[in-house]
Amino acid sequence: MTRVSATDYRDIAQVEDPRVSPDGDRVAFVRKVPTDDESYEQTVYLVPTDGKGEARRFTVSEGVDSQPRWSPSGDRLAFVSTRGADDDRPQLWVLPVAGGEAERVTDVPGGVGNVAWSPDGSKIAFQQSTTAEEREEGLDTDLGDEEYEREAPDPRVVDRLVYRQHGRYKDGAEPHVYVVHLDEAGDGGGAEADAGENANADAPRVERLTDGEYGHVSPAWGDSETLYFGVKRQQGDTEPDDSAVIDIVAHDLSTGETEDVTRTTAWGLVLDATADGRLAFGRTPEEQISMRQSDVVVYDREADEEYVPTENLDRDIALQGGLSWGPNEERVYFLTPDEGDYVARRVPGDASGEPDVLVGEGHATAVSVGGPADDPVVAVAKSEWDHRGDVFCLREGEERRLTNVNADYLEGVDVQEPEEIRFESDDGVELQGWVLTPPEFDPEETYPLAVEVHGGPHAMWSPTGTMWHEFQLLAARGYVVFWSNPRGSTGYGEEFATAIERNWGEVTMTDVMAGVELVCERDYVDEENAFLTGGSFGGFMTGWMVGETDFFRGAVAQRGVYDLSSFYGSTDAFKLIEGDFDTTPWDEPEFLWEQSPVARAADVSTPTLVMHAENDFRVPVNNGEMFYLFLRKNGVETRLVRYPREGHELSRSGEPAHVVDRLERTVRWFDGYSDHHDAPKALERGDDGLSAAENDEDGSGEDDGDD
Repeated sequence: MTRVSATDYRDIAQVEDPRVSPDGDRVAFVRKVPTDDESYEQTVYLVPTDGKGEARRFTVSEGVDSQPRWSPSGDRLAFVSTRGADDDRPQLWVLPVAGGEAERVTDVPGGVGNVAWSPDGSKIAFQQSTTAEEREEGLDTDLGDEEYEREAPDPRVVDRLVYRQHGRYKDGAEPHVYVVHLDEAGDGGGAEADAGENANADAPRVERLTDGEYGHVSPAWGDSETLYFGVKRQQGDTEPDDSAVIDIVAHDLSTGETEDVTRTTAWGLVLDATADGRLAFGRTPEEQISMRQSDVVVYDREADEEYVPTENLDRDIALQGGLSWGPNEERVYFLTPDEGDYVARRVPGDASGEPDVLVGEGHATAVSVGGPADDPVVAVAKSEWDHRGDVFCLREGEERRLTNVNADYLEGVDVQEPEEIRFESDDGVELQGWVLTPPEFDPEETYPLAVEVHGGPHAMWSPTGTMWHEFQLLAARGYVVFWSNPRGSTGYGEEFATAIERNWGEVTMTDVMAGVELVCERDYVDEENAFLTGGSFGGFMTGWMVGETDFFRGAVAQRGVYDLSSFYGSTDAFKLIEGDFDTTPWDEPEFLWEQSPVARAADVSTPTLVMHAENDFRVPVNNGEMFYLFLRKNGVETRLVRYPREGHELSRSGEPAHVVDRLERTVRWFDGYSDHHDAPKALERGDDGLSAAENDEDGSGEDDGDD
């Protein structure tokens, strides 16, 4: 057995977005695996739910595929792909499940997302971001001219609060809702409709349903002529980017009329609807929204009544994991964080019963339901301590693991099982954490300690999830690894999550260090060789803690918030400061300075590596630059590493070479200050210890798919 290494990332497949077929017999999902230094192979697979067959690739390896969606009859699968494109604009494709060629049904400039079939299978709704000029010229429904390319404005003039997100600038593009009429031919559309070779008269007709300066999001069908979606409008003097209010509207395709139905408040809209007009969606209280738990809300349009079926569930709703009605349209299915697990639950939509857990232990990231109305099949993408993630389903009351996408890799590596620990903070609050020991662990020996702090701050770690590889890597390099869910985390109730209000650093550090002190009581842990790292809010805490204590031999601060005021002025998430600190930089500038890690830079003695992504618009790189400069001016051993082309999701979905490099630099920094590793300091090593960029061929020998 070999030990886990940083370069193993290139061999580890991930599963995403499982979707149960209408008959419940199969699950479509996306398999993602690195192919070279900069890209991934991302294709759609199918696997039977009876557990008797292997997963098979359904789409060819060309471009990046995502969002597989079954037609209501189950005979076709729609998906989004960049295949055949000279740019990264994803288009909508439809492929017969029985076999045949995939057909591209859109040619639009703003990409395709949030795909939804109409109940009769004749139409597909989607969302794309387009500019006013594209809509005026008809380019938004059919480019016609394949050479069309948006030009970046020069200069870039900004007239809104949030003008860049997810690693790119908006440049006037707003999300709007469209419908593809699969049974109707288009007119070739676009500015070049009469240009002959660029016309696409055989393509289905694409219709835009919305217009204007406001964003329209998350289309969901009721019946086949009624489409619901959200719109973020001006609320009095409050502009949309400064408001959490989302109006939910109904569009009647037969008349073209749109009607406001209800309203919610949320970071983003997740919505599903029934044929008789009952809407299920997420809601988070607007006051100090960043700290508050979300609920499932059901609005009955015909009765004009609202239900909150999760009102008594003191857990946040993980809306990014999905929210949907079951096949009988009586229960709503969703995910919640729950004391170290992400579990799948369901609840009666009329609030006649309490939520029950369907899929419990493990870290589920997505949930889907389908199959017979009297016996629904539930599918989740779920990781556990011994694997990075696979597709599971609950069918006929039995949970089954349907895939083992990393079987070959896992067979040859030494994976360690984390130990769960419960401990008390200084003020008696019970906390949860985990300890991971190295391979070939000998309790008679001593080992250095690596402490990880999660981001968020309102997030929850588990024994696995997206951190599985990093935790196992640190253990493989000879470290005892400790991580925990301090106050502020989700999964333990709203009182626990709001306990860090106006006090991120002190409360979190108290909790983390309570766990560190407990772990250091173990004879095999060398408390003189402890190291610290974290990303985003974990980066904030790394900066805070090295300014408050010299306990750690070395630290790696990643994409962190180090100055709250400059973060507020440059991020797309300034509401986080308004919510968690209940203030603004002009109301309490001194207070926010005192609550910032950079205010403690003169007290830092711990050698600290700072890493940041250059296109991070959640925590812009100026925060990393500022922290690095302050450390260097104060004589701290430090280095700044900037990753070009990367956004805030670097550690989870960055270019493979960058993901590997980040991991290697982290362990290299720790090794250089560890008495247990015979390694020079990273500042003295040049590029030694960093793997060369090499292409990684798949070599799986799998078939080429159906289309």
